[in-house]
Amino acid sequence: MAGAEWESLEQCLEKHLPLPELQEVKRILYGKETRLLDLPRRAVEAANQGDFELQGHAFAAAAAEQMRPPRLIRVGLVQNKTPLSTKAPVAEQVSALHKRIEAIVEVAAMCGVNIICFQEAWSKSLVVLSLPPLISKCFDEKLAKKHSMVVISPILERDHSHGDVLWNTAVVVSDSGAVLGKTRKNHIPRVGDFNESTYYMEGNLGHPVFETHFGKIAVNICYGRHHPLNWLMYSINGAEIIFNPSATIGSLSESFWPIEARNAAIANHCFTCAINRVGQECFPNEFTSGDGEKAHKDFGYFYGSSYVAAPDGSRTPGLSRNRDGLLVAELDLNLCRQMNDLWSFKMTGRYKMYAEELAEAVKPDYNPHIVRE
Repeated sequence: MAGAEWESLEQCLEKHLPLPELQEVKRILYGKETRLLDLPRRAVEAANQGDFELQGHAFAAAAAEQMRPPRLIRVGLVQNKTPLSTKAPVAEQVSALHKRIEAIVEVAAMCGVNIICFQEAWSKSLVVLSLPPLISKCFDEKLAKKHSMVVISPILERDHSHGDVLWNTAVVVSDSGAVLGKTRKNHIPRVGDFNESTYYMEGNLGHPVFETHFGKIAVNICYGRHHPLNWLMYSINGAEIIFNPSATIGSLSESFWPIEARNAAIANHCFTCAINRVGQECFPNEFTSGDGEKAHKDFGYFYGSSYVAAPDGSRTPGLSRNRDGLLVAELDLNLCRQMNDLWSFKMTGRYKMYAEELAEAVKPDYNPHIVRE
């Protein structure tokens, strides 16, 4: 499997396909073509100086409506490596990450971003659990208020009120700097090294949707993207944009990555934002997950490739597999209802029928409905 030496699928296609074939391949892989945003020169210069990728794309405009004006907003997706070695003291790792993220958010503000989302557990290497959430919370509030920007900050939360239980949590901070609330990761993987049930619990907050000045948003954390009903419940609760902050590796999920968030956007008549970590994090001690693999010191290669998908099936190109990056996308939220009116997945969803059948299926004495000769 490729690591940092392979930049991106997009770069490979553009390098090897003639233009006519490239256009057809992109039509199928990405749907309607997005338009490049004309980002401020000072933002581009700051990104170059900070050594991170900056992309900006606008989705095709929603149809003009007589009763509603366009609802144009910009989202920012941040993917990054951990700047310091995992052997460095935790406080130093956190400080370096804060400095890195602050620089990227400054560029997002120059680009007019309204809502920004960081990757899963952004404020530490993936398995460091000793950072007080209050430190990240104050940092996020400061950024949100300074830039009048909604900040989605995925953290590892220690619940002091309930026996110091650990949760994989995302805090949503309003553009005023006030904390709107939090959501917790509903589905906990037990897959290879990502045997996360050993260090935090399944979420217990359901599927909250946060109403911001820039639209109704939800956060489906990492492994939750593999569960269609998880996306569905955020959509049923009114989400127009569902963010999916993640940390996943190429050998495990890279072939799934371009498909799942795009499918969810189509099926749920909403925008989806898939954000992934970048790089490789090596730890001082070897570990094994009891899956037959030899002991090792890293999870594997986090392949980045963050992107945004729209309810009409179109999507942006992804950020690279090997660099820190900021993806800015301009969306017209009117497209959500327009696609709902066109395809009517919710009107034809038969939710009552499924709810009744699922209620039976979870009973201990359930017998599957199988017809035999």
